[in-house]
Amino acid sequence: MTSATAHPDDPHVVHRSGWLRAAVLGANDGIISVSSLIIGVAAATPQPQAVLVAGVAGLLAGALSMAAGEFISVSSQRDSEQADIRREQHALVHTPEAELEELAAIYQNRGLSAETAAAVARELTAHDPLAAHVRDELGLSEALTARPLQAALASGATFSVAAAVPLIAAFLAPAAVIIPVVVVISVIALAILGALGAKAGAAPIIPAMLRVMGWGILAMAVTAAVGRLFGVSV
Repeated sequence: MTSATAHPDDPHVVHRSGWLRAAVLGANDGIISVSSLIIGVAAATPQPQAVLVAGVAGLLAGALSMAAGEFISVSSQRDSEQADIRREQHALVHTPEAELEELAAIYQNRGLSAETAAAVARELTAHDPLAAHVRDELGLSEALTARPLQAALASGATFSVAAAVPLIAAFLAPAAVIIPVVVVISVIALAILGALGAKAGAAPIIPAMLRVMGWGILAMAVTAAVGRLFGVSV
Protein backbone atom coordinates (compact mmCIF):
# COMPACT_ATOMS: atom_id res chain seq x y z
CA MET A 1 0.00 0.00 0.00
CA THR A 2 1.37 3.42 -0.91
CA SER A 3 0.30 6.77 0.40
CA ALA A 4 0.74 10.27 -0.89
CA THR A 5 2.19 13.00 1.27
CA ALA A 6 2.57 16.72 0.81
CA HIS A 7 6.04 16.62 2.35
CA PRO A 8 7.93 13.48 1.27
CA ASP A 9 11.20 14.98 2.53
CA ASP A 10 9.81 15.17 6.08
CA PRO A 11 7.77 12.00 6.74
CA HIS A 12 5.45 11.64 9.71
CA VAL A 13 7.08 10.11 12.77
CA VAL A 14 4.04 7.88 13.36
CA HIS A 15 5.45 5.60 10.65
CA ARG A 16 8.28 4.79 13.04
CA SER A 17 6.03 3.76 15.91
CA GLY A 18 6.28 0.00 15.35
CA TRP A 19 10.04 -0.45 15.44
CA LEU A 20 10.73 2.63 17.59
CA ARG A 21 8.64 1.40 20.51
CA ALA A 22 10.32 -2.02 20.44
CA ALA A 23 13.80 -0.52 20.02
CA VAL A 24 13.46 1.96 22.88
CA LEU A 25 11.88 -0.67 25.12
CA GLY A 26 14.65 -3.14 24.37
CA ALA A 27 17.47 -0.64 24.92
CA ASN A 28 15.93 0.72 28.10
CA ASP A 29 15.39 -2.75 29.53
CA GLY A 30 18.90 -3.78 28.52
CA ILE A 31 20.56 -0.94 30.40
CA ILE A 32 18.33 -1.08 33.46
CA SER A 33 18.08 -4.84 33.93
CA VAL A 34 21.73 -5.70 33.34
CA SER A 35 23.10 -2.74 35.29
CA SER A 36 20.73 -3.51 38.15
CA LEU A 37 21.73 -7.18 38.07
CA ILE A 38 25.43 -6.29 38.11
CA ILE A 39 24.96 -3.82 40.96
CA GLY A 40 22.89 -6.28 42.97
CA VAL A 41 25.46 -9.05 42.60
CA ALA A 42 28.36 -6.67 43.24
CA ALA A 43 26.65 -5.47 46.41
CA ALA A 44 26.27 -9.08 47.57
CA THR A 45 29.73 -10.38 46.69
CA PRO A 46 33.09 -8.69 46.02
CA GLN A 47 34.13 -11.29 43.42
CA PRO A 48 34.41 -9.67 39.93
CA GLN A 49 34.06 -13.05 38.19
CA ALA A 50 30.62 -13.62 39.71
CA VAL A 51 29.58 -10.12 38.69
CA LEU A 52 30.66 -10.63 35.08
CA VAL A 53 29.06 -14.08 34.82
CA ALA A 54 25.80 -12.63 36.10
CA GLY A 55 26.06 -9.75 33.64
CA VAL A 56 26.69 -11.99 30.63
CA ALA A 57 23.87 -14.33 31.66
CA GLY A 58 21.56 -11.37 32.10
CA LEU A 59 22.44 -10.01 28.65
CA LEU A 60 21.86 -13.32 26.85
CA ALA A 61 18.71 -14.27 28.73
CA GLY A 62 17.31 -10.76 28.52
CA ALA A 63 17.88 -10.40 24.77
CA LEU A 64 16.20 -13.72 24.03
CA SER A 65 13.37 -12.96 26.43
CA MET A 66 12.75 -9.52 24.95
CA ALA A 67 12.78 -10.84 21.38
CA ALA A 68 10.49 -13.74 22.21
CA GLY A 69 8.15 -11.55 24.26
CA GLU A 70 7.86 -8.94 21.51
CA PHE A 71 7.27 -11.60 18.86
CA ILE A 72 4.56 -13.34 20.88
CA SER A 73 2.77 -10.17 21.99
CA VAL A 74 2.87 -8.51 18.57
CA SER A 75 1.81 -11.77 16.93
CA SER A 76 -1.23 -11.80 19.19
CA GLN A 77 -1.98 -8.22 18.15
CA ARG A 78 -1.63 -9.19 14.49
CA ASP A 79 -3.94 -12.18 14.98
CA SER A 80 -6.58 -9.88 16.45
CA GLU A 81 -6.19 -7.48 13.53
CA GLN A 82 -6.53 -10.31 11.02
CA ALA A 83 -9.62 -11.63 12.80
CA ASP A 84 -11.30 -8.22 12.53
CA ILE A 85 -10.33 -7.94 8.87
CA ARG A 86 -11.90 -11.35 8.18
CA ARG A 87 -15.09 -10.17 9.90
CA GLU A 88 -15.17 -7.13 7.65
CA GLN A 89 -14.64 -9.30 4.57
CA HIS A 90 -17.55 -11.52 5.60
CA ALA A 91 -19.81 -8.55 6.31
CA LEU A 92 -18.99 -6.90 2.98
CA VAL A 93 -20.04 -10.08 1.18
CA HIS A 94 -23.22 -10.77 3.13
CA THR A 95 -24.42 -7.31 4.23
CA PRO A 96 -22.91 -4.78 1.81
CA GLU A 97 -25.66 -2.19 2.24
CA ALA A 98 -25.31 -2.17 6.01
CA GLU A 99 -21.54 -1.78 5.66
CA LEU A 100 -22.03 1.12 3.27
CA GLU A 101 -24.33 2.85 5.74
CA GLU A 102 -21.85 2.21 8.54
CA LEU A 103 -19.04 3.78 6.52
CA ALA A 104 -21.16 6.81 5.69
CA ALA A 105 -22.06 7.22 9.37
CA ILE A 106 -18.36 7.23 10.26
CA TYR A 107 -17.67 10.08 7.85
CA GLN A 108 -20.74 11.96 9.00
CA ASN A 109 -19.58 11.70 12.62
CA ARG A 110 -16.27 13.23 11.53
CA GLY A 111 -18.00 16.35 10.30
CA LEU A 112 -19.21 15.70 6.74
CA SER A 113 -22.78 16.38 5.76
CA ALA A 114 -25.02 13.36 5.25
CA GLU A 115 -24.97 13.81 1.47
CA THR A 116 -21.19 14.21 1.26
CA ALA A 117 -20.59 11.32 3.68
CA ALA A 118 -22.80 9.04 1.60
CA ALA A 119 -21.03 10.09 -1.60
CA VAL A 120 -17.58 9.50 -0.10
CA ALA A 121 -18.65 6.12 1.24
CA ARG A 122 -20.00 5.07 -2.15
CA GLU A 123 -16.87 6.16 -4.02
CA LEU A 124 -14.47 4.49 -1.60
CA THR A 125 -16.57 1.33 -1.57
CA ALA A 126 -16.49 1.24 -5.36
CA HIS A 127 -12.70 1.62 -5.29
CA ASP A 128 -11.73 -0.77 -2.45
CA PRO A 129 -14.40 -1.48 0.17
CA LEU A 130 -12.20 -3.60 2.43
CA ALA A 131 -9.40 -1.01 2.52
CA ALA A 132 -11.91 1.70 3.41
CA HIS A 133 -13.35 -0.27 6.33
CA VAL A 134 -9.96 -1.44 7.58
CA ARG A 135 -8.67 2.13 7.60
CA ASP A 136 -11.71 4.10 8.76
CA GLU A 137 -13.64 1.59 10.86
CA LEU A 138 -10.85 -0.48 12.39
CA GLY A 139 -8.25 2.29 12.40
CA LEU A 140 -5.57 0.11 10.83
CA SER A 141 -2.99 1.22 8.30
CA GLU A 142 0.22 -0.06 6.78
CA ALA A 143 2.27 2.21 9.05
CA LEU A 144 0.59 1.01 12.24
CA THR A 145 0.01 -2.66 11.44
CA ALA A 146 1.61 -5.24 13.70
CA ARG A 147 4.95 -6.64 12.50
CA PRO A 148 6.08 -9.37 14.94
CA LEU A 149 9.46 -10.18 13.38
CA GLN A 150 10.44 -6.52 13.05
CA ALA A 151 9.52 -5.87 16.68
CA ALA A 152 11.39 -8.97 17.89
CA LEU A 153 14.58 -8.14 16.00
CA ALA A 154 14.51 -4.48 17.05
CA SER A 155 13.91 -5.32 20.70
CA GLY A 156 16.45 -8.15 20.94
CA ALA A 157 19.19 -6.27 19.08
CA THR A 158 18.84 -3.02 21.01
CA PHE A 159 18.65 -4.92 24.30
CA SER A 160 21.97 -6.63 23.51
CA VAL A 161 23.74 -3.44 22.45
CA ALA A 162 22.45 -1.43 25.41
CA ALA A 163 23.09 -4.19 27.94
CA ALA A 164 26.69 -4.38 26.78
CA VAL A 165 27.28 -0.85 28.09
CA PRO A 166 27.07 -1.62 31.85
CA LEU A 167 28.66 -5.03 31.25
CA ILE A 168 31.75 -3.49 29.61
CA ALA A 169 31.87 -0.86 32.36
CA ALA A 170 31.89 -3.61 35.00
CA PHE A 171 34.58 -5.53 33.11
CA LEU A 172 36.89 -2.53 32.86
CA ALA A 173 36.30 -1.11 36.32
CA PRO A 174 38.51 -2.06 39.29
CA ALA A 175 36.75 -4.48 41.62
CA ALA A 176 36.52 -1.90 44.41
CA VAL A 177 34.57 0.61 42.32
CA ILE A 178 32.38 -1.58 40.10
CA ILE A 179 29.15 -0.24 41.57
CA PRO A 180 29.80 3.51 41.22
CA VAL A 181 31.30 3.07 37.74
CA VAL A 182 28.33 1.02 36.52
CA VAL A 183 25.88 3.50 38.04
CA VAL A 184 27.50 6.52 36.40
CA ILE A 185 27.91 4.87 32.99
CA SER A 186 24.37 3.47 33.08
CA VAL A 187 22.82 6.82 33.99
CA ILE A 188 24.71 8.50 31.16
CA ALA A 189 23.59 5.76 28.76
CA LEU A 190 19.97 6.16 29.90
CA ALA A 191 20.17 9.91 29.35
CA ILE A 192 21.48 9.36 25.82
CA LEU A 193 18.77 6.76 25.16
CA GLY A 194 16.07 9.12 26.37
CA ALA A 195 17.37 11.89 24.13
CA LEU A 196 17.65 9.61 21.08
CA GLY A 197 14.19 8.16 21.62
CA ALA A 198 12.68 11.62 21.96
CA LYS A 199 14.54 12.81 18.87
CA ALA A 200 13.37 9.87 16.79
CA GLY A 201 9.80 10.33 17.99
CA ALA A 202 9.83 14.15 17.72
CA ALA A 203 9.06 14.47 21.43
CA PRO A 204 10.43 16.88 24.07
CA ILE A 205 13.94 15.74 24.96
CA ILE A 206 14.35 16.80 28.61
CA PRO A 207 11.16 15.10 29.97
CA ALA A 208 12.07 11.91 28.08
CA MET A 209 15.59 11.93 29.53
CA LEU A 210 14.38 12.53 33.07
CA ARG A 211 11.73 9.81 32.77
CA VAL A 212 14.19 7.18 31.59
CA MET A 213 16.90 8.18 34.06
CA GLY A 214 14.48 8.29 37.01
CA TRP A 215 13.19 4.75 36.56
CA GLY A 216 16.69 3.45 35.92
CA ILE A 217 18.11 5.00 39.08
CA LEU A 218 15.20 3.61 41.10
CA ALA A 219 15.75 0.09 39.74
CA MET A 220 19.48 0.21 40.46
CA ALA A 221 18.89 1.51 43.98
CA VAL A 222 16.41 -1.25 44.78
CA THR A 223 18.66 -4.05 43.50
CA ALA A 224 21.67 -2.61 45.32
CA ALA A 225 19.66 -2.61 48.54
CA VAL A 226 18.58 -6.21 47.97
CA GLY A 227 22.16 -7.22 47.21
CA ARG A 228 23.39 -5.57 50.41
CA LEU A 229 20.63 -7.24 52.41
CA PHE A 230 21.25 -10.78 51.22
CA GLY A 231 24.99 -10.39 50.86
CA VAL A 232 25.58 -9.72 54.54
CA SER A 233 26.67 -12.68 56.61
CA VAL A 234 24.89 -12.96 59.94
